[in-house]
Amino acid sequence: MKADIEWTERLEDRVKRKVRITFPGKTLMKFQTKRSDEEFWDYDTPPTPEDWDTIVEKIDILYHRRRIPYHRLELVKKLRKKALED
Repeated sequence: MKADIEWTERLEDRVKRKVRITFPGKTLMKFQTKRSDEEFWDYDTPPTPEDWDTIVEKIDILYHRRRIPYHRLELVKKLRKKALED
């Protein structure tokens, strides 16, 4: 079962930004971004509230299509809640 989630969006300054979510373990989620005008992936910047909304939306769609297990959906919702409280 593929666990990587990726999408590309165009920012206000017309630069593409690629976002990648991976699950290296049952209780871990790794968030990565890369702008098209940068050479390397950014592993340190946390997701914005808008990123969290998109992550939950994409995970929910994959869960309903039976492409990702329910515990990943729960994990993302729990991590989102924790991140937005801080």
